[in-house]
Amino acid sequence: MSKGVQEMNEVMTLATQCLAVWEEWNAEGVNSRAKHLAEWADNLAMREGDFALAADMIRFHLNQANTLIAPVHLMPGPTGETNELYTAGRGLFVVTGDETLSLIALTGQLAAALVTGNCVLVAVPAALKHDADALLGDLVKTGVPSRLVSLIDVETLDTAIASAPLSGFAAVANASNLIELNRKLAARDGVLVQFVAEDDAQNLPLVASPTYLLRFITERTRTINVTAVGGNATLLELGSGEH
Repeated sequence: MSKGVQEMNEVMTLATQCLAVWEEWNAEGVNSRAKHLAEWADNLAMREGDFALAADMIRFHLNQANTLIAPVHLMPGPTGETNELYTAGRGLFVVTGDETLSLIALTGQLAAALVTGNCVLVAVPAALKHDADALLGDLVKTGVPSRLVSLIDVETLDTAIASAPLSGFAAVANASNLIELNRKLAARDGVLVQFVAEDDAQNLPLVASPTYLLRFITERTRTINVTAVGGNATLLELGSGEH
């Protein structure tokens, strides 16, 4: 078996495993997901170094999720019909970065992707791999679904871009690397992948912005009609790929 085929098989296996638990995670809702991630932040806060700042980044995005995406909004409708607008995850995201990627930036990307209801493949530079292992280890301790987040070798990133069934791609990198990643994503067949790009690894104006997590969601409407024949309620649920 060639190296390329082996890499593709490995990436596709991990992607399939992520997606197998994605619907369960997405269906938990914002508040339930946030409880897991708050515990994750508590776990990280007990570590030394930048992990405490990473925990603060998680808590920041959880607070924003409570304000921006947790509420379900009632929409106008005819008598006997209830229409609700709510948010959900898009599916499988890749979270990555170049040598400028920091632990805090990585944690911010992960927190936003997870609280909004996505599953994630993570690819980090070698210098950050030890910290990434620690991040994911503390996440698993909270009882999140197995394989919700999987670490892939950064050398297989191109394979993931070309072959994995991605719904989104988040990266912290310098401008030239982001342009190259965008080019590769645009060359994919099928639906365009949502690209969430941060080019200021020092200040993180995007990752640390109050509305960052809105880039990881899709909007859905749910209609409940209680006027059906015999009084039985009917349910119609529609999803949109636009955020």
